[in-house]
Amino acid sequence: MGIVVDLNRCQAFAQCVFMATEVFALHGEEALLYQPRVDEAHRDDVLRAAAACPVQAILVDRLDTSRETSADDR
Repeated sequence: MGIVVDLNRCQAFAQCVFMATEVFALHGEEALLYQPRVDEAHRDDVLRAAAACPVQAILVDRLDTSRETSADDR
């Protein structure tokens, strides 16, 4: 699962950090750090974090794009 955070929109309310501590962290008081690729084991926490964001800065790509397309798949 992929995550993108619009850092221009993010206001560091840290709701995502509380909901998914394995994925999101604050560095200092304002800089958000996050993992852009997340294991499916953290799916529910990430979806809750995205829903809890007051400014809706978290976008979640629910498609599995981790599998590379090979010549045999075409």
